[in-house]
Amino acid sequence: MDIPLSDLHNENNSVATGDVDQTPMPDTRPLAIEARGLVKQFEGTRAVDGVDISVPQGAIYGILGPNGAGKTTTLRMLLGIIDPDEGVRRVFGHDNPHQIAKLIGYLPEERGLYPSMKADEAIAFMGALRGLPLDEGRKRGRELLEKHDLGHAADRQIRQLSKGMAQTVQLLGTLVHRPKLVVLDEPFSGLDAINQGKLERMIRALAEDGTTVIFSTHVIHHAERLCEGVAIIAGGKVPYAGSVEAARDRIPAQVRLETRAADGKWRSALPEDARREGDFWYFSLPESGIETLLRALIEGEAGILSLSIERAGLHDAFVHIAGEAAARALEADIAAEAAR
Repeated sequence: MDIPLSDLHNENNSVATGDVDQTPMPDTRPLAIEARGLVKQFEGTRAVDGVDISVPQGAIYGILGPNGAGKTTTLRMLLGIIDPDEGVRRVFGHDNPHQIAKLIGYLPEERGLYPSMKADEAIAFMGALRGLPLDEGRKRGRELLEKHDLGHAADRQIRQLSKGMAQTVQLLGTLVHRPKLVVLDEPFSGLDAINQGKLERMIRALAEDGTTVIFSTHVIHHAERLCEGVAIIAGGKVPYAGSVEAARDRIPAQVRLETRAADGKWRSALPEDARREGDFWYFSLPESGIETLLRALIEGEAGILSLSIERAGLHDAFVHIAGEAAARALEADIAAEAAR
């Protein structure tokens, strides 16, 4: 982001000054999901190895990692579909998620609808599995289809719908009973850009209504746009779980500086990692903030032409936290999906 020089002296600019108290306020919201030390083995192999996750009520939370990292197994343990070999998990304070199944909506990665069912019947059927009467499910199903521009498809069989439309129908079936917790396993997989945008808007709307949404993904930019918190999972372990902002702050912000003077005593003020590329200097933002550096540049007559500070993105944070191998696996998953 380009920062006007006048703003760099503003005490409210925490990026610039480095001396503003940036301690995050404690999150006092009750937890929708809490997991401690979850372990699951399959044929002697630990698919999930000590996962800790806390998701506040009303949050949008992402579980990030490549395929095979343990995301689906973790979600299934959280929902009680499978039991952990070790550890505990609670959903809305309940040790047994089956006791509150009516409060939960779950969209598995393996999509599946009866091809001969009509769209509104499919939604009603999924609602009935969560205790919603069929008549009410049909009524809500038609309302949801109309709301999401699929009213014309209410009487069509699933086999007559496009892949994106069928996935939307299954998602609406996940929501028809108005759950307080929605869990989506790789919900963006297979969707084109238009339907991905629609799904992002739907997730935001759910959170605005107070619904907790947790989704897994191997596509980082969805989580960066939507989530306030994430868990990074690689090889069945969670090396990071916390806010998106704190994950990005694991990597120092990067400064780009352009000066009129090519040399001078101001050069000694640059950090050790400063490197010159063409007309610009690049280096990490000093821990003391930008003001001390600015003062030295000005007093040293560097002649500042431009200065910008760029925070690390969530993808860079993922690479930093999970490692290059996990990042390469993510890229391979994305490439494989695009080729399908």
